[in-house]
Order: sequence, then structure tokens, then C-alpha cells
Amino acid sequence: MVGLIAQFSIMPFIGFGLAKLTGLPAEIAASIILVGCSPGGLASNVMAYISGANLALSLTLTAVSTLLSPLLTPFLMKLLANELVPIDFLDMFWSIIKIVILPILAGLLFNHFARGRFKWLDKAMPVVSMAAITIKITIITASGRDSLLSIGFVLIAVIIVHNFPGYLLGYYGSKLLELDEKSSRTVAFEVGMQNSGLASGIALEMGRLATMGLAPAVFGPFMNISGSSLATIWKSKSKKIS
Repeated sequence: MVGLIAQFSIMPFIGFGLAKLTGLPAEIAASIILVGCSPGGLASNVMAYISGANLALSLTLTAVSTLLSPLLTPFLMKLLANELVPIDFLDMFWSIIKIVILPILAGLLFNHFARGRFKWLDKAMPVVSMAAITIKITIITASGRDSLLSIGFVLIAVIIVHNFPGYLLGYYGSKLLELDEKSSRTVAFEVGMQNSGLASGIALEMGRLATMGLAPAVFGPFMNISGSSLATIWKSKSKKIS
């Protein structure tokens, strides 16, 4: 509960505050809020594993926040970003179902009925996944070229300011509520590392990829750098955890 409440409160409201303070164009400001309203990303599980955090908790939080996202992400966007960009709750709900939930169900069915039968596919899919991420970022960057040239440095600064408090508040908030060290680290990763792929998909479904897709495109690579750096630091101290 601590992890889920932190996930859907800290980053959305930090994003809302930054969108208000920076005076960025409406759709780009909305994209910052969209990143904050997204569920935890899968990269957080990798960072939890590397750092010696509570991997079981990390996997559970990512799974549950993803399953809740069709309801909570549209609700939070309607609450926080509707004055910037018109938000249709039902349209966004269905978009998230298509982008996240249906592929998860398809993957579970495939894994259940065809596990181990197509070993070449097991080897190919990680490559396909990385290629898809690269292509996605390239398309978003190209389509939003003009916006990036005009506000690129400001957007990067906002993303940095958005990302780090997620780690700090997730970690120290958990410690304040007396979670153990490993669980506190896990919540920090879950809060600080968002599903930027989902945010990009929502921007595409809304027909605003060139604007609302920018913050997710910048946030994704940056959070992987900051998250892996934090995981490395914590890994070096993991032997001290009882």
C-alpha cells in the first residue's frame, strides 16, 4: 500500500507542479504530468535486482500499478491536466487496455501454451524489443524536432527535477513509515522510474505524439541512467543491509 500510494501521488503532483511553474506550452506541460501519472516501469525491476533491493516487492508493485493504470492514469490526468489538454477518461482507459493489458494477456497465453517450443523466438524478442524502443524514440524526436529545438534544454532540466524527487521521496517516505531498507529502496525505484513507453503510447493514441510524446521520450533514457547509477551505489552498500 505504501508503494502504490507513493506511486500514484508523488510523481503526478510533482509533474503538475512543474507544469505550472515552468510555463511550457500546454501540450508539453501535459506530457510532464502524463509521465508522472503512468505506472511503474519494468526497468525498476532490473534496478531492484541489481541493487539487492526487494525484488518480489518490485515485481508485485509494477504488476499491480500496471493493472490499476487503466483507471488511475485517466483519473489523475483528468484531475491534473484537463485544463491543458482535453482528457477523455473512457478513451484513455481503452487506450491503456490496448497498449498494456491486452499484450500482457496475450503474452501469458503464449507463455502457457507455447513455452519452450520456439527457442529462436525467445532469443529474438529481446532484440526486437530494444529495436522497437530505439525506433520509438527516433520517431518521437523527429516529429517533435521544432519543439525540442526551442525548449529542449528546459525540458531536460524539468525531467531531471521530476525524476530525482521520486527516488528521494519514495525512499525517505518509506523509511519514515518504517519499511525496511530493501523495501525502501524498492519503493524509491518504483516511484522514480515510470512506464515512459505507456506514456508515449497514450500520446500517440491522442494524436499528440510530437508534443505529449516528448517528455516520455526524454524521461525514459534519463531514468535508466539515473536508476542504474543509484542501483550501482546501493549495490556497493548491499552487504551492510542485515
